[in-house]
Amino acid sequence: MMMKQLDILLVEDNESDAELVMHALKKNKINNNIIHVLDGAEALDYVFAKGNYAANTDRVHTLKVILLDIKMPKVGGLEVLSKLKADNRTKTIPIVMLTSSSEDQDVEKSYMLGANSYIVKPVDYGDFTDAIEQLEKYWLLRNRTIIT
Repeated sequence: MMMKQLDILLVEDNESDAELVMHALKKNKINNNIIHVLDGAEALDYVFAKGNYAANTDRVHTLKVILLDIKMPKVGGLEVLSKLKADNRTKTIPIVMLTSSSEDQDVEKSYMLGANSYIVKPVDYGDFTDAIEQLEKYWLLRNRTIIT
C-alpha cells in the first residue's frame, strides 16, 4: 500500500519566523511538503480549496499538522482554529498554536476551541530551532493521524 505524502501547513504572517520554522524542519530532513500561507483567510482558502486554491479539492486529506499563529491580519488564528475544529472534514487534523503570545487568555481560548498543542515561540534562535525540532519529532514522527 502506497503512503500518501502528508503536508504541513504553516500559517504565519511574519516572514522571518516562517523562514526559521521552514529552515528548522528542512535541516532535520523532513520530507513532508511545507506549505506557507500568510494569514488566516489564505489558510481557510487553502484547507477548504477555495479562491486561489480551488483546483485541489483533496487538500483536507493531505494535512499531517497545521502550525497556526494567533495574531494575524484578515482572519486571526483563533477564528481559523474555531472554523477548522467545527468542521467534520477538518476537526481531526492536529493544530499546533505556534505563537509569540504567552497571554493566559490566548492559551485558554486555544484549548477551549480544540487546539492540540500551544507553543510560545522562543525569542532566542537556538531555543526556537530546538522547539521546532521537538515539535517535529512528536507531531511528524511519533503522532498518528487519521488518513482518509
